[in-house]
Amino acid sequence: MRTTFLISLSRLTLVLMLLLITGQTAAGALTETDKSVRSIVSGIVSYTRWPALSGQPTLCIFASSRYVPALSRQDPQSSLPYRPVVIRNGQDALSAQCNALYFGTESPASQVELINQLQGRALLLISERNPECLIGSAFCLIIEDNRVRFSVNLDALSRSGVRVNPDVLMLARNTKHE
Repeated sequence: MRTTFLISLSRLTLVLMLLLITGQTAAGALTETDKSVRSIVSGIVSYTRWPALSGQPTLCIFASSRYVPALSRQDPQSSLPYRPVVIRNGQDALSAQCNALYFGTESPASQVELINQLQGRALLLISERNPECLIGSAFCLIIEDNRVRFSVNLDALSRSGVRVNPDVLMLARNTKHE
């Protein structure tokens, strides 16, 4: 009886361990939208040049972003063209030596406020919740029905101090780009 109980207990432990491992793998999988956001942000960063930067830029990602795992997780299949740093607030952004900022739920007005504090730095600015893209970030993701597109605020881009390949700007005009 005791042997049967121990065998059952060890089987139960094995099953629980397998479920835990399988659950972590499934939870760690990226959705198609996650992959699209990662791809678009990586593309924008790849085609951006900073005046005095050697090596990979630092992309500071606000923790309020829904896509923190997609933007910050290193993937053995495709490396990131930036060094991700997750930040919680504007104070973190001021001290993190960011070359690019990725805003999550921060309003366009709070984006402008932080940008004004960082004035004088060459910064690439990307937002996931600024659909009008009139103030704040230079690049604004438009996420609708699991489709990801982006628009460009040329005024903000011209003040950013970074240079972006014109081909990226043409992609923003293409409404079919996803």
